[in-house]
Amino acid sequence: MVHLEQRIEDLEMKLAFQESTIEELNLQVIKLNDLIAQQQENLQLLINKLQTVEPSQIASQSEETPPPHY
Repeated sequence: MVHLEQRIEDLEMKLAFQESTIEELNLQVIKLNDLIAQQQENLQLLINKLQTVEPSQIASQSEETPPPHY
């Protein structure tokens, strides 16, 4: 009977440790999700700034010089 009680106590300790570990991992996942969302937002802002600073390298039809055979 004592052996069974010890096994149950060991299982309870393992379960408590696993619950603690799962909670810690969950908090880390939440932090990483927040960080990824922030980085995506920053990346989109950077893309928008680059597009306004450096417009497309393709000239519009009105700016295009005619080919030499004209």
